[in-house]
Amino acid sequence: MSGGAARSRPLRRMIGLRLGIGLLTLFLISVLVFLAVALLPGDIAQQILGQSATPETVAAFRRELGLDQPLPQRYLGWILGILQGDFGNSLANGRPVADLLAARLGNTLFLAGYAAAIAVPLSVLLGLLAALWRGSWFDRGVNVVSLSAISFPEFFIAYILMFWLSIRLGWFPSMADPGAAPSLAEMLGRAFLPAVTLVLVVTAHMMRMTRAAVVNVLGAPYVAMARLKGASRWRIVTRHALPNALAPIINVIALNIAWLITGVVIVEVVFVYPGLGQLMVDSVTNRDMPVVQACALIFAAVYILLNITADVLAIATNPRLLHPR
Repeated sequence: MSGGAARSRPLRRMIGLRLGIGLLTLFLISVLVFLAVALLPGDIAQQILGQSATPETVAAFRRELGLDQPLPQRYLGWILGILQGDFGNSLANGRPVADLLAARLGNTLFLAGYAAAIAVPLSVLLGLLAALWRGSWFDRGVNVVSLSAISFPEFFIAYILMFWLSIRLGWFPSMADPGAAPSLAEMLGRAFLPAVTLVLVVTAHMMRMTRAAVVNVLGAPYVAMARLKGASRWRIVTRHALPNALAPIINVIALNIAWLITGVVIVEVVFVYPGLGQLMVDSVTNRDMPVVQACALIFAAVYILLNITADVLAIATNPRLLHPR
């Protein structure tokens, strides 16, 4: 067996194990989501038809929705449908849930990608500069600002940005709905405030992890040797410390990107952004349970997948973890 195959075998085994755990976790989450929706108080059929509906009409509608079937049978039918790409139909408008999800998922991914494109390089740069000038006024100032931003909930930051940048200064629209067939410039302008809100929330985690990982590596002997050879501080940090500190940095970046996708619900609601989070909240209000279940399952699947990606990248960038001891 070649050396490369022998080295990749532990990585393949680890990926397989993580995927197995992820699938089991997603299955358990699907059970919890289904039970949580099924055990909600009240009769969904009665609420949709209204109080004036006759018992016979309600019973017929319950049979049409499959609510008269035992709970395990309903769950089995639901999960088998999802495995075939069928999420059912919306109770609010009768449209296929998959169509509703497809229309909104792209918007959520765009907003998360927009925020990540700003937050990731900004966090890494601030973390490197804070490690380079650790103990300085810059280091202390960046830490104070980042900790202040992370200590406030997303909706508070969103309303502050909306008040100053939209209402008082009029630089950006307060509602992020870009309308039908917008241009890229319109989408970037409309989504700027929600994206900045997400950036302020996640930057502190990534910046502080970057700083801590780089500072920890700066005490290594090879870094001291680089100093003795006359290397500049910036070169030491970027060429020697950063490559050896990538594992925890990549891990925290992947986890925060996962949060960006699954944690946009509040931000989307505040800015009326037409994403998956807004769809989920509207569906909860309308008791549109098939849509709520599908949204929750997609959020869970994305979060689990990105967590697995974070684990794999963190281990793959640290060769010492790939060799059996």
